Amino acid sequence: MTTPAHTYSDLTGDQLAGLVPELLLSGQLIDRSGMAHLIGAFGRETMAQVAIEEWMAASPVYTHRMRTALGIDGNGVEDMFKCLQLDIGAPPQFMDFRYEVTDHDHGAFVLDHCGALMDVEPLGDDYVTAMCHDIEDPTFDATAIATNRRARIRPIHRPPRRPADRHPHCAWTVTIEPDRDELPLPPDAELMFTTRAAQVGLVPIDATADDGLVDYRGALVADLQFAEWSASALARIAEEVALQHQLLALGFWLSVRRYAESGEQATEIFRKQFTGIAGLAADRLRAELRLGTDAQALAQVVNLIPVLGPGRYTGVEATVDADEVIVEIPADSAAHADGGWITLLTADHVEPLQAIGVAVDPRWSVVAAEQTGEGLTVRFGLGTEAQKESGEVAIARFSSGADFAFTDRGRSIPITPLTTTGGV
Repeated sequence: MTTPAHTYSDLTGDQLAGLVPELLLSGQLIDRSGMAHLIGAFGRETMAQVAIEEWMAASPVYTHRMRTALGIDGNGVEDMFKCLQLDIGAPPQFMDFRYEVTDHDHGAFVLDHCGALMDVEPLGDDYVTAMCHDIEDPTFDATAIATNRRARIRPIHRPPRRPADRHPHCAWTVTIEPDRDELPLPPDAELMFTTRAAQVGLVPIDATADDGLVDYRGALVADLQFAEWSASALARIAEEVALQHQLLALGFWLSVRRYAESGEQATEIFRKQFTGIAGLAADRLRAELRLGTDAQALAQVVNLIPVLGPGRYTGVEATVDADEVIVEIPADSAAHADGGWITLLTADHVEPLQAIGVAVDPRWSVVAAEQTGEGLTVRFGLGTEAQKESGEVAIARFSSGADFAFTDRGRSIPITPLTTTGGV
């Protein structure tokens, strides 16, 4: 039995620099996987409410974690924008934020391109309004309060677009008023801060290990270029972004249970969400790392895919045994204690793992799954017949993010007060 590289720290700096944007995009696409099933079960209004509740639960927690990891210790507009650049709610280029800083307490941003809007506009103005008004207003503020509870993000203009080709897609102001009442931490975020996900320790950044940035204490930059960061810092960022996936899933699960008619219905929706994003993320991850389709490639994808990680939280590990891949999912992990995605994997329900296998090569399939008191052991085998992509993955591919291509935008350029990276 051989063990392939199984953590982000095993990758090179160049590999991580390309992978981190992929992980951020994967987190954004979680909702493309889940929301279609909510609409089918409950309709547009409940879908919007779940989106509000999941992001308000998760974003204050993971933003706090990223601030701590990268030394973003200020409480101004510039610090808030740094956090947005490392947020699955704002993956680079797909959600193309352009920032302007006036001073510590004032700034603005536009979305030069909003991939989420591109996904929703074909559904009509009601869905656009649900996303750009009903969802954005409370969730933007929930993200901002992780930096400053007196911060407010307010629209200058936003969709539905009038005229239909209005550009940039939206524009917002950010203000901090010292005498303004502080926003309270959302109740679900308070609960989320008590989870193991909120508290788990991840790989430390070694400031002496290699060249490149090891924190984000310097100036805010436009088009954050991950190639300028150290491999050690990128490995930590990658783990934090994977954990953002888990926190958002926990927020989704918490909210869905409020509206589901039964525990069985809630679990079915949660499993469909997990399956859809697992297959889509695996497809893009394999392509980004230029992996093949053999057992080593499948094990590498399982070890690095964010929906099963980070390993320090989930304990998931894949190894190669001859021509097969064995996946171990321990029952005593922090992820199991939190009751998130990992708990959906049982001997009778391996759909998310099957979706990952098919994304690597349609001939991969789960050939055995054994549940014991220590956890779940799943064995993949390579057959001769191609397996069909699941309907859950096909639904997730509705997003333009499924085929989105990142481009090289050169070096990072500091944004100084009164310097813009796009007009409002």
